[in-house]
Amino acid sequence: MKKLFSILFAVTLLSCAPDKLPADLLIKNATIYTVDNNFSTASALVVKDGKIIEIGLKPELELKYKIKETYDAKGNTVVPGLIDAHAHLYGLGLGLQNVNLIGTKSFEEILGRVVAFQETRNVPYVIGRGWDQNDWDDKNFPTKKELDSLFPETPVALQRVDGHAYLVNSKALELAGINSKTKVAGGEVVLENGEPTGIIIDAPMRLIRKTFPPITSEVSTEALLEAEKICLQYGLTTVDDAGLGRNIIELIDTLQKEGKFKLRMYAMVSNTPKNRDYYLNKGIYKTDRLNVRSFKVYADGALGSRGAAMRKPYSDMPHHFGAMIATADSLKYLAEKLAASEFQMNTHAIGDSANIAVLRAYKKALEGQTDRRWRVEHAQIISAADFDYFNDNNNILPSVQPTHATSDMYWAEDRVGAERIKGAYAYKELLNKAGSIALGTDFPVEQVNPMYTFYAAVARKDLENYPAEGFQMKDALTREEALRGMTIWAAFANFEEDEKGSIEVGKFADFTILDKDIMKIEESEIPNTKVVATFINGELVYEAE
Repeated sequence: MKKLFSILFAVTLLSCAPDKLPADLLIKNATIYTVDNNFSTASALVVKDGKIIEIGLKPELELKYKIKETYDAKGNTVVPGLIDAHAHLYGLGLGLQNVNLIGTKSFEEILGRVVAFQETRNVPYVIGRGWDQNDWDDKNFPTKKELDSLFPETPVALQRVDGHAYLVNSKALELAGINSKTKVAGGEVVLENGEPTGIIIDAPMRLIRKTFPPITSEVSTEALLEAEKICLQYGLTTVDDAGLGRNIIELIDTLQKEGKFKLRMYAMVSNTPKNRDYYLNKGIYKTDRLNVRSFKVYADGALGSRGAAMRKPYSDMPHHFGAMIATADSLKYLAEKLAASEFQMNTHAIGDSANIAVLRAYKKALEGQTDRRWRVEHAQIISAADFDYFNDNNNILPSVQPTHATSDMYWAEDRVGAERIKGAYAYKELLNKAGSIALGTDFPVEQVNPMYTFYAAVARKDLENYPAEGFQMKDALTREEALRGMTIWAAFANFEEDEKGSIEVGKFADFTILDKDIMKIEESEIPNTKVVATFINGELVYEAE
């Protein structure tokens, strides 16, 4: 009788139990860092229609929902989908079609790679990127002499790792119409004994680019898809591309709508008159996967090529100040024009002279406004008094790349001296003033891997554990600050904090699963952390083998 009563009681309970709610995906057995306001943790989450609908513990969620698919994280760490706040995705993809010079340790190694590439490809114009003379024993700029000998009839253009200088041969100079008399404001054709050496810095580089063979839409599509594949493997779910033309933005939009390109993109429009006319008239363009609401402007060049604009001469090159690509007056004009629109102004500024010109232009143009979130991209060398510009009602935000600090630290002080280096790569100071800081890589200038970004921000060391005490540790970020910079603060810099950047109910189901707990493991283990899986909109878009 007791047995019968128990059965009847169980049947009654089941019949009275509410129907389970439908859901698409359950992530269980995870260590989830939500990166919400309280930086709370959980062990499971539920997804429906591409959005997070509940976060909590596995047993309660399994009882509540009828789940179509379950992903067992097996104790691994889940963080919000990682955002690279400043990169060049299309540039990465195009670079895969050209000579890869990243990591070369000598000019001889570069020549070897170029020769090997041309022997297999036999292209009409040899294009490459990635050399850095600061990594060689001889740290002087190379010249065109060897390229002329190897390629007397084939034009060759090899871009420096930072994108702010070319080494070209005589054939490339001839095609571009560049000679000893060529002068272009905002850059330099380097001369020796009155003749071009083959080094072209900043503004005149566009004369070289104009002679490149046209890029077909098929090549552009392949470039985007190849670069996307790399990003997904590294756990990136959103990439901010710092400078795209209308044709590539529209190609990305088409590929996304066709379901061929899953990565979310925040596209900064390249600042050309044609692009400005079109997008200022069109207005902000926003879909779930594409956000077009900013213009990318260049104030100056790069420190490695001594093109960054400095207030006083370079410490290792007397009488040389670098160069402004955009004059202070043109920055003011553009800032006023964009301040009258809804668009952000995101300006590359490396040297202290460029940074103050940008900050003054922003401050004046945005008087009386709040929460415009105009970005200083790199904010690399700033005079002590100028940090206060970032404390301005969220009008001015820093967007920095921590691996720049650890790539440049070997020679940066030689460039700027002991006093100016104190205001360089000053991420903690920028965070304290602005209240948030967006972190990126600037790939392909640096490597794509966001774990290197996290490590450089926290440890301020290179991958060889140098320097042992860290580089200018006063400006290191905590692990929580670094993760916020790669998620919610990056989303904030994109005006996207309500839809991504943290694991919270109602937001996109974008998250990255890591094989190590980056908030707790030994600091030296951070760079070795691997991505187990990447989800965008609740869809598994990458899973490690």
